Order: sequence, then structure tokens, then C-alpha cells
Amino acid sequence: MERARGEGRIIITADLDYPRLLALTGADEPSLILFRGGDWSERDVRDRLAAILLAISAADIVHSILTIDRNGVRRRRLPIV
Repeated sequence: MERARGEGRIIITADLDYPRLLALTGADEPSLILFRGGDWSERDVRDRLAAILLAISAADIVHSILTIDRNGVRRRRLPIV
């Protein structure tokens, strides 16, 4: 997370520890894209992510956690208080 923050990167994961760490520390970065809802193949992740990135702006990702499942996307702004 420190590296992502330092390099201005976005973390893409299915690991629930990342949003918990952001919430516990009150951090407003790095931004996070969290895949939920079962087993995602690499191709599924790429395809779903590409579709979402076409539909939303960079401003919707910055300082946010995007939770992606098979049916939709939810955004939560950081920091989580």
C-alpha cells in the first residue's frame, strides 16, 4: 500500500484486508478497486475492468474504493470515518 501511495497507483484486488486497512488508518489513498462475488478469472477481471473504466471518470476513482461485483459497482469515498 505504501508503494502504491508513493507511486500514485491504484490497487486492484479481491482481498478484503485492503479496504479494512484503509478504513482503520483513515487513509485517503491509495485508491482501491475491489472485486467481490466469487471466482473471477483473469479474463473476467480484465473485461469487467475495461468496461467500468470506459464508463467512469478518473475523478470517480481517485480517493475511492470501488467495489465491483457481477451486477454493479459501488463507490465509497476515502477516508472512511
